[in-house]
Amino acid sequence: MTMAVKTNTLTLVQAVTDAMRTMLRERDDVLVLGEDVGKNGGVFRATDGLQAEFGEDRVIDTPLSEAGFTGAAIGMAVNGFRPIVEIQFLGFIYPAYEQIMTHASRIRSRTMGHFTVPIVIRAPYGAGVRAPEIHCDSTEALFTHMPGIKVVCPSTPYDAKGLLIAAIEDPDPVLFLEPMRCYRSSREEVPEGKYTIEIGKGKKLREGDDVTVIAWGAMVPVAMKAAEEAAKKGIQADVIDLRTLYPLDRDLIAESVQKTGRTVIVQEAHATGGVANDIVSIINDTSFLYQKAPVERVTGFDVPVPFFALEDYYLPTPERVLHAIEKAVKF
Repeated sequence: MTMAVKTNTLTLVQAVTDAMRTMLRERDDVLVLGEDVGKNGGVFRATDGLQAEFGEDRVIDTPLSEAGFTGAAIGMAVNGFRPIVEIQFLGFIYPAYEQIMTHASRIRSRTMGHFTVPIVIRAPYGAGVRAPEIHCDSTEALFTHMPGIKVVCPSTPYDAKGLLIAAIEDPDPVLFLEPMRCYRSSREEVPEGKYTIEIGKGKKLREGDDVTVIAWGAMVPVAMKAAEEAAKKGIQADVIDLRTLYPLDRDLIAESVQKTGRTVIVQEAHATGGVANDIVSIINDTSFLYQKAPVERVTGFDVPVPFFALEDYYLPTPERVLHAIEKAVKF
């Protein structure tokens, strides 16, 4: 007889908190550090209550210096800790870019495997929440270009908890992107206690034979809505949530696009140099002869994320995705 697993109905940000609390309780080497993560519980309250439970030595308020506390966390990771760094917004990570790319991503290679860097860097990202400039960037491709760091991006509470726990246990650095628009937009049953989701594996959310729609993070609900509208017109879409952006799930992508022969990729980030382009390359390498139409990309534009009045125009919408689906099917 199997015991029923207890669950709680959580938002994505609550699932992130639950994952950190679970690992802080299980492992004494897990630490949390960043600006306002302690007393204030983080800018989005993702670390709310953790300092009260685990103390100031394990949930550490840092000075306002992303380069400083990220570099300190790298040193901690090399010396036996498993730090979780919170960057308040992905756009604030740029001062720490040198620490991540010059050191965190290379130490395993630099030391011929004698040292690893089990650090998790959490960063809320994305537009659509009416935040100021620099707060809404979606520049994940800056990090997928550098071998040595994994890049994870959940879209649901269940995935967020399982992937974050897997990231904390990973021996290598992980950039853990949290879509701000999904933080409190929905709730889902999330198991209590510890479970993991394998990094590098995507998830198929919908079955269809006509077109493959690939998305991640805050674009997953957009892709799903477009697929539902397409179904009303008799077009059935496979919808894939990548969940991990480096390494990409090549097998899942190839399996789906070989079945459908048509692909639409939905990416919030700017069009040039984005992860969507890497997905196109995978399709070209694995599935070129199966294609019935050119791959369609629905992306942000090659401009800085605009201010409030134009933010909705910048972002991919279900209408834009539906247009791309129809274009691919009618090619």
